Formats: sequence, C-alpha cells, structure tokens
Amino acid sequence: MTRTANLSIEFSEEQAMILDSANAFCRDNSDNSAVRALLKSDTGFNPEVWSQMVALGWTGLALPEEHGGSEMGIGATIPLVESMGRHILSTPFISSTITAQAIIRGGNAIQQAKWLPGMAEGSIGTMALLDNEDWGATGTRCTLTAKGDSFELRGKKLLVNDAAVADFFLVLAKYEGDLKLVVVEAAQLASDAISNKTLVDETKRAANVDFSGVTVSAEALLTKGAEALPDVRLIGALLIAAEATGCAAAALDTVVDYLTTRKQFGRLIGSYQSLKHPTVEMLIQMDSARTFIYHAATLIGDGQLDKDTEIACRMAKVQAAEALSFAGDRSVQFHGGMGFTYDCDAMLYIRRAQWSQHQYGDPQHHRKILAALLLD
Repeated sequence: MTRTANLSIEFSEEQAMILDSANAFCRDNSDNSAVRALLKSDTGFNPEVWSQMVALGWTGLALPEEHGGSEMGIGATIPLVESMGRHILSTPFISSTITAQAIIRGGNAIQQAKWLPGMAEGSIGTMALLDNEDWGATGTRCTLTAKGDSFELRGKKLLVNDAAVADFFLVLAKYEGDLKLVVVEAAQLASDAISNKTLVDETKRAANVDFSGVTVSAEALLTKGAEALPDVRLIGALLIAAEATGCAAAALDTVVDYLTTRKQFGRLIGSYQSLKHPTVEMLIQMDSARTFIYHAATLIGDGQLDKDTEIACRMAKVQAAEALSFAGDRSVQFHGGMGFTYDCDAMLYIRRAQWSQHQYGDPQHHRKILAALLLD
C-alpha cells in the first residue's frame, strides 16, 4: 500500500522578495571571474561579501527576534541559498544556518541566548558529525568522559565544513551510550587540530578536526541535542538541495548560451535534436528540483519535523542531487574537448555536483529511507 504525502506548496511574497534581492546581490558579487579568483584562497570566500550579507540581515533570517534575528523561519532561507547556488557564491552561510537550527531546536534558553545573537552578527558555527564518510551512520566513535564537573572529548571528525573559519563547532559525541551535541569553541582546539583537505569542489572548504583533549563544561552539552539531530540532518539535506538546484539552473544557462552561439558545419549546434532533447531534460529535472525544495520549504516549521516534512526534505535532496549531476555531466559533454579542461566553466558545475551528491546523504541513502516512509 502506498502512502500519499502532503503535496501543498506555496511561494510567499516574502520569499519572492528574498529571491529577487538575493539574485541581484549574488549576480553582482559572484560572477565566474570572482568565483575562480577564490579557488586557491585559504577560506574560499570573500570576507567583504560575508560582511555585506551580515549587514543585510541574512545571517539572522531564521533566528528568533529576541536573539537579533528576523524570525522568518528556515523556509525563508531557501530562495537565498538557491541564489547562492546559481551564482556559485560560497560562504559559511549553509554551515552556520544548520548549526543555528541545531541550537534553536536542541539548546535551552541559556544556550540559545549565549550563541544565537553572535550568529546573527556573523559568528560562524559548523557541525562536526562524521567519524567516517557514511552519512547513514547512526553512531559515533567520538566520546565524552566525565572529569569532575567537566567532560573531556576524545576523537576526530572528518570533513567538517568551513572548519578553518569557524568560531565554534557542534560536535557529535557519545556519553554513557547516549548521543550528545557538544559546543566547542575554536579557541579550545590545539594548534594542530585542524587538517585542511582538498575537495573535488574547490569552491568549498572542509577539514578533519581532532577534538581529543578538549575539556568542556556541562553547559556546553545541548540539552536536547540528540532529539534534534534527525531534524538537523534533514535541514542540512534541504539546504544542500536548494544550493544544488540553483547550480543546476546555472549549468543549464551555460549550456543554452553555448548551444545558441557555437556553430559547426555552418549550423548552430543547438539545432541538432541530439543536443536539444538532453537540454530539455535538464530543464525538466531542474524545475522538478525547484518544486521539491519549495514544497519542503512550505511544510517545514520551527517545531519538530513531521513525517510529511521528512518525506519532502528527502525527496528534495534526491531530485536536486540528480538534477545537478545530469546538468553538470551534459555541460561538460556538450562543450566537447574544451569541456574537460580546467578553463571551461562546466567544470565548476560537475565538481559541485560531485560534492553536493554526498552531503547529508546521497540519493541512494534517502531513497532507502523513503521506501519505508512511503510504502506500507
């Protein structure tokens, strides 16, 4: 027996305004020349652009008003992240937004008051979840040991996004058999704790981080961190899906521009059906991904995510990841031999596709869970 999920979708006036504003901002601050100029930089983003985003209030978009935010909800960030993906504007925004949601959903009032106001003003947080490269893992080898009134962390985390620029980390650890989310400030780490890694997508930054020997107080353990963790993972999947959807649209734009300007044998190559049909398929897949991300944005709220919202987030991640993979692959293919070179912009999209595919679970991971949710 199949289960019919909630199919509602809305695109609010506020989301439309955010999308228009974000598109203009990202277009002005992140053309392909600017993107390429940052590929070999230490941080992977322009701090001046980040400061402008903070000044525009984007870092506080989903935060409560009492902590300096706009309290518009996580759904309001979807058009912003989609625009960032469309112009390949890489900043710590996604990492910080996921971390802020973990604190909102898993922290108590004191913990929220301590960390959220700084995040509204541009403080960068990131999640340290992985002990291995399996997003489907349900446990962790990172441990907490009681030391009097404090706790000592022991273990490493892999591929922590934006680790080198983070002001603090939310670390997944185990204490007496229970999972915990622990706040660790960057200043608490040893000088050699962060080991930067080169990613397939050179617009992104991640590092392995050794938290061994870090001592934290009881106040650093989010009171409901374990309960919030499933929702935090779904929010992460949705934000990555929104970024991938925007990037798929950019890849499509690049393909259309090339097909309508490149001539071969005296004809525009876009006139050949062998190229027309895959291009239409790119459009259909990208539009489907947009439908899924805004459907999830419609359902997602500030409380615990229900089954319909879980289904929507997982479906959005599956569709967006596959749409970008197809668009990136065809972008390289259609550009011919040039498409395989580093100088062709198609490489930006296929590399982003490879990175996005596995963040917060690949399509196979989410389909496996969706089967149980949708099929009785």
